[in-house]
Amino acid sequence: MADTGGVKSEETPFEGGPMDGRSLPILLGPTGTPPKTYRIPVPDDAGGPPTVLVYRRVPRAHSKRLGLPKGWKYEYDPEGKRSGALKWPWSKPDATPGGKPDDTHG
Repeated sequence: MADTGGVKSEETPFEGGPMDGRSLPILLGPTGTPPKTYRIPVPDDAGGPPTVLVYRRVPRAHSKRLGLPKGWKYEYDPEGKRSGALKWPWSKPDATPGGKPDDTHG
């Protein structure tokens, strides 16, 4: 593995898709985990826009006692949907049809 100085990296395996069976040194964040998504741009042979392969981070295994993740791996996400939106409890869609709950004319 190459010397990265003060930056930590970890050999992370890839499963599925074109990168199946390979592992790359992935830079770790401040919490010691790799990023949740890993995007790999693949250039187009015809000179068009590159195709982007999307991989999602999943636990490699869990510890027996506490169920904590023991390492990470990336699984191929063929649809490549973004899951970066924050999911706050108050952001859920309103179940009340047509206006305010106390609206009697609605």
